[in-house]
Amino acid sequence: MIEGYVPILVFFIFSLIFGVVPATLGVILAPSSPNAEKLSQYECGFEPFEDSRMKFNIKFYFVGILFIIFDLEIAFLFPWAVCIDFIDLPGFIGMAIFLIILTIGFVYEWKKGALEWE
Repeated sequence: MIEGYVPILVFFIFSLIFGVVPATLGVILAPSSPNAEKLSQYECGFEPFEDSRMKFNIKFYFVGILFIIFDLEIAFLFPWAVCIDFIDLPGFIGMAIFLIILTIGFVYEWKKGALEWE
């Protein structure tokens, strides 16, 4: 019975080797020379070492959340596309309803101006 779990054990061992060892070597061997340019703001629009209670523009986070939501919803299309031959009409209708709801949500956000950057 244990023989069936050997491939899983080997998988976990290789996962640890290929995941932890390069990260550890990177921390140990990488040169560290911080300067003002490296520590400056990049794309987020905030200084990296200011007060954490400062006011910020919520639009940045809102657009990011919308992207994640739509990106994850679109990910549901991949398994559906792979097995489209086996699901027939009920699966097609179910995905059509899903896409209609997704489109309605997108149009609603567009009309509300959630996707506009000022």
